[in-house]
Amino acid sequence: MTSPPTALPSVPGLDVRVEDHVGWIVLDRPRHKNAFTGEMLRAWAEAYRAFQADDHVRAVVLTGTGDAFCAGADLGDLGQARSPLDSRRLMTEHVHPVARAAEDLAKPLIAAVNGVAVGAGMDMALMCDYRIVSDHARFSEGYVRVGLVPGDGGCHYLPRIVGRSRALRLLWTGEFVDADQALAWGLADEIRAHDRLRARAGEFAATLASQPPIAVELIKRAVQAGEHADLRTSLDLIASHQAVVQATADSAEALSAFLDKRPPHYTGE
Repeated sequence: MTSPPTALPSVPGLDVRVEDHVGWIVLDRPRHKNAFTGEMLRAWAEAYRAFQADDHVRAVVLTGTGDAFCAGADLGDLGQARSPLDSRRLMTEHVHPVARAAEDLAKPLIAAVNGVAVGAGMDMALMCDYRIVSDHARFSEGYVRVGLVPGDGGCHYLPRIVGRSRALRLLWTGEFVDADQALAWGLADEIRAHDRLRARAGEFAATLASQPPIAVELIKRAVQAGEHADLRTSLDLIASHQAVVQATADSAEALSAFLDKRPPHYTGE
């Protein structure tokens, strides 16, 4: 039985919606380079949780409006911490819930990076499973240039994506990486013309949404677990996943459609 649609958050600066089987989170503060507020952070994490709970949603796209993906935190809104404890709480209670909710999202999460992604804005893109970038995109961790350490998972995600030495270079210098260099280093998975970016992200998300959703989710979970497990543990886990998937109606439908040479129709059951 599929779950009913889940109520979506609605706050200024964040457009959250569902189109067909694709959930969209659009950062919409172009005059502020899509820097996020505390209110946006709460809704952002809530949106990931809502998409996870809604069986109608099978893939998620994160993008921005204007010429920026995200410039990180709006310090005018979030303010400056008065003490080390305040600083820690700002991170753990306001910023980090987005990373935790992204990690809990078993559905494909695609970043459509439409422009500059700086600091926590870059980290928000790194949390995604796949990054399609505009030919205008530029990345910078940036924290070190203002005397800070990466606060939103950059030290965790970046070495896993580009390797330790390249990650340290980017984290130590705060230098910018353009779209071509991002693709060469594996920071980006595709480059598209700026005016085609959102359409391409929607097309790719729709392709993933057309696959059997239970299998897609368990593939993501197996990859996540495999990053922290040995081979025997990974094989044991995938044997259990396979047993679950083969018992679903979608698995039977996939085989039937293949044999009948017709498009499959998946229900998520």
